[in-house]
Amino acid sequence: MAQSHAHAESHGSLGSYVAGFILSVLLTAGAFGVVLHGSLDATTAMIAIAVLAFVQVVVHLVFFLHLNTSPGQGWNVLSLAYTVLAAAFLIFGTIWVMHNVGMLMMSR
Repeated sequence: MAQSHAHAESHGSLGSYVAGFILSVLLTAGAFGVVLHGSLDATTAMIAIAVLAFVQVVVHLVFFLHLNTSPGQGWNVLSLAYTVLAAAFLIFGTIWVMHNVGMLMMSR
């Protein structure tokens, strides 16, 4: 079964995979560097690690999952947006419930 020409174009080239890999390694090394260097206070280090993690997620989505804003990617972007929204509800809802349980249990 042969791949169609349009389907083959949606996959990245070797150069884009190498660029994504190098960026991923640099971002991972940056996060390790923030932790191992230890010159940042805890709050600033956590913010720096969170920013590096977010950038790495974007690198993976663009270079490895080939997610972009072209018209053919509409359903993929919508699926990603729904997944992020559902995960946010789950995470923040859990934090909210656990905070309220902790506050109510501490009052006893």
